[in-house]
Amino acid sequence: MDANPAIARTICDYVDTHQDRLTEIIRDLVRIPSENKPPHGDERKCQEYAANFLRAQGWDADLYELSEAPGLFEHPLYCSGRDYKNRPNVGSRRKGAGGGRSLVLSGHIDTVPVGTLPWTRDPFGGEVEGNHLFGRGSNDMKAGIGINLFIAEAIEKIGRPLAGDLIFESVVDEEFGGVNGTLAGRLRGFNGDAAVITEPSFLKICAGHRGGRTAHITLKAPGGILQEGKLPAGVLDQLTYFLNALKDFAAHRRQVAPEHALFGRSADPVPVSVTKVFTSPWGTDEPIAIPEICKLEMYWQLMPGEGQEAVEREFFDWLDRVVAGVPDLFPAPPEVSFPIRWLPASVSPSPEPLVSKLAACAGKVLGCNPPVGGFEGPCDMYVFHQGFGIPAVVWGPSGGNTHGADEYLELDSAVAVAKSLLLFVYDWCGVAGGV
Repeated sequence: MDANPAIARTICDYVDTHQDRLTEIIRDLVRIPSENKPPHGDERKCQEYAANFLRAQGWDADLYELSEAPGLFEHPLYCSGRDYKNRPNVGSRRKGAGGGRSLVLSGHIDTVPVGTLPWTRDPFGGEVEGNHLFGRGSNDMKAGIGINLFIAEAIEKIGRPLAGDLIFESVVDEEFGGVNGTLAGRLRGFNGDAAVITEPSFLKICAGHRGGRTAHITLKAPGGILQEGKLPAGVLDQLTYFLNALKDFAAHRRQVAPEHALFGRSADPVPVSVTKVFTSPWGTDEPIAIPEICKLEMYWQLMPGEGQEAVEREFFDWLDRVVAGVPDLFPAPPEVSFPIRWLPASVSPSPEPLVSKLAACAGKVLGCNPPVGGFEGPCDMYVFHQGFGIPAVVWGPSGGNTHGADEYLELDSAVAVAKSLLLFVYDWCGVAGGV
């Protein structure tokens, strides 16, 4: 790391003595619901917290509606169908003294809904038990936003101004393939020489990410309870056949998807899964009957270099073969829709020296260099890469039960990320006056 050793010691000492402050900020964010329920969302109160936090540090925070980003609705990466009323972004640029590189610290404030899963803790309680902080969004990714806010405050408290600009942003509508919030940030002008997105990467520096495609598939067949003295098959035989055939699609994907060095260690670089199965409502308020309709949510991941047209053609060719193989079982073809936008895989343009410098700073904290690879799922980093040519990586803490009940953050990992990232900010942006 190139930063002055005395400044590095000051940074590490500051984080060590302010760990409770970091936890407090993350807990505050977790306790403010910001669920994304497309086409709507409830992020405003969390965004107001972030904007007021920055203003208290002397930063000029811009709390803006997405419609205020010039050219948003005409941009080729914009996807319609979402309602952005009362769902502002937050952006702020702390001007440096000059002569240094600029850096964007980015993240999304929205979370998936609490859902109907059996939580054993208050989803918005921010409970701390040992090394775990529980709550919806604690891991994905209010910890990342909290770390970025903590860094903004730390720079003011440490009192060593940066040479380059530091940009903070908190965007809305990343979950469910939103992406428009991140696009609005770029068009609003909150850009830099590089960006770090503090998604939960489990302390791995990710210079790229996999893509994803989600399909909703509806199976239909006569159901009921009795047909000439026997039980009808309904959609159960279709469902069984479809799930068995899915193994062939997964095997085909592993054969044809291009390889990439960032994902070389993945046991399954392009996984295929069914994420939801629905047939009929549960309980004695509903009649006992063989289901006539089954809805499935199918999700599969993509490698860098795969295009939408080819991937979807591959899927429909497979589905056509499944149906054609047993025409009596499928009197009508399954209905298919795509509820979420196409999310491409992406790799950072010109990742050096961003990756090596961040790895060196993290190595000072962790005692060894962190792994460098690819982020395991789709995210909005591709907007930086493909839309604006900005080198960007994902680097964030560890946790568990992400998108599930009792989601949690590992607090020690948040401290490690905060310390590493604060060291990196001073290294990348430089210290005013060069000392």
